[in-house]
Amino acid sequence: MSQGFLSIILHAHLPYVRHPEYDRFFEENWLFEAMTECYIPLINVLDRLNEDDINCRLTLSLSPTLISMLRDDLLQSRYQQHLDKQIELAEKEIIRTRQQAQPQKLARLYRRFFLSTRETYKKYQQDLLSAFKAHYELGRLELLTTAATHAFLPLLNIHQTTVKNQIEIGLETFKSNFGFSPTGFWLPECAYYPGLESVLAGAGVKYFFTDTHGILDADNPPENGVYAPVDCGNGVLAFGRDPDSSQQVWNAETGYPGNACYREYYCDIGFELDQDYIAPYILDGKKRINTGIKYRRITGQNVEKDYYIPKQALLKIEQDAEDFIAKCQHRISQLNSTMDRKPIIVAPYDAELFGHWWFEGPCWLESVLRLANGKNNNFKTISCSDYLKQQTDHQRAAPAMSSWGDDGYSNYWINEENSWIYPFLHRAAEEMQQLAIDFKSVTVTDLQQRALNQAARSLLLAQASDWPFIMKSGTTTEYAKKRITDLLARFNYLHENIRKNSIDKQYLLALETMDNIFPDIDYRRYAV
Repeated sequence: MSQGFLSIILHAHLPYVRHPEYDRFFEENWLFEAMTECYIPLINVLDRLNEDDINCRLTLSLSPTLISMLRDDLLQSRYQQHLDKQIELAEKEIIRTRQQAQPQKLARLYRRFFLSTRETYKKYQQDLLSAFKAHYELGRLELLTTAATHAFLPLLNIHQTTVKNQIEIGLETFKSNFGFSPTGFWLPECAYYPGLESVLAGAGVKYFFTDTHGILDADNPPENGVYAPVDCGNGVLAFGRDPDSSQQVWNAETGYPGNACYREYYCDIGFELDQDYIAPYILDGKKRINTGIKYRRITGQNVEKDYYIPKQALLKIEQDAEDFIAKCQHRISQLNSTMDRKPIIVAPYDAELFGHWWFEGPCWLESVLRLANGKNNNFKTISCSDYLKQQTDHQRAAPAMSSWGDDGYSNYWINEENSWIYPFLHRAAEEMQQLAIDFKSVTVTDLQQRALNQAARSLLLAQASDWPFIMKSGTTTEYAKKRITDLLARFNYLHENIRKNSIDKQYLLALETMDNIFPDIDYRRYAV
């Protein structure tokens, strides 16, 4: 008899990095790496669990920008070329390392890995969304989505229309691709502000997630902490993140991914081998990038990195999965004796952690789901939708403003590096709304309608949380700055020329070609 539940939620998101104006573009590699290292391995995990008839539940949130890119013909074709190049490089590495025992074994491992990845990609006819939908229909996967371009909603809520459209367009994009509307919603960066539940309710959302302190600091102290959801007062439920399961995986010092046996992310042959040799596999033959072939393990700090030994890593995966399950069992047992209902441990993570940053992550996840299915386990894996079907009586409380970012609030998305963007975003939102109002009740030409819709696309893309995040993190800062300024410039150009009725048909077509997301968008939705 189950004493409680575990709900693992993976949030898969990437910004819209489609650049048809270039033959190759560095940031498109973000998508290709995630497909090879995260999304396809996750599909393989689900395929194996299904083949072995493992009874489990996993939740996956797919952002609308990621959904759009995974369905895009151009990016699908470019990914196939990218994968073929990885296989070619692995085969070259087998030849180059023939006199080196451990690198030789690893080169062969990577060739098998890339070939298996290509096989899965072909199996699902280059459509990863169809694979996720298949596992949804099999009952092992709950599917959710998030805001249209993953906007940080608390910093945009001075315009209710902005928040409303981010949420509703996100849900509509999901439905147009999967054929149904999700009941749950992933708030970008788990960022909540009081009153957001009303917008969610209007869009048909039944539940969402907050960080731990969003629940613990609620106006009405939660009787069950984060181990049961709270009703925000309008029937929309808020689930809080379990801090312990988060620390076990996320903590940089004590979390599982930092173990010395696991593969070292930062040692890649794209940065290590001779330029002439690696040139065909890096950007334009000049700019060094990750190839996905990495021969070293974490080893430790301030020491030379040892070679990666897969057998050691596999053993550690099992140990870490057993440790995670044991700690969940202990927590469930303790909570069950003190709560008036079965506890639910909510464990949300970025999907890209599993496979990209933590190469062994998908295998660890598979081990966890298999162990959770054991006969002697005192909890079951469950989706939050299923939990709400079982438990209908909930404490009412208003969550506190919060996010899962650094320090728990908004300072990672508004600070000295990026605060300059918000006046421009707010002004563009006001101008988009006024455009929609002015053109709502008049007859517009086909060209005007296309321009108005494209202006809405540019605004949505500029509102993505990724650009201020990157500016603060200092990774590809120049790209983030250029991306947001380009998008705002596109919006301003369209706004000005719509007002002047002097729309350049060829330039509009170029913008539609570059930013072809949300094909069914209607500018009139901004006329509120």
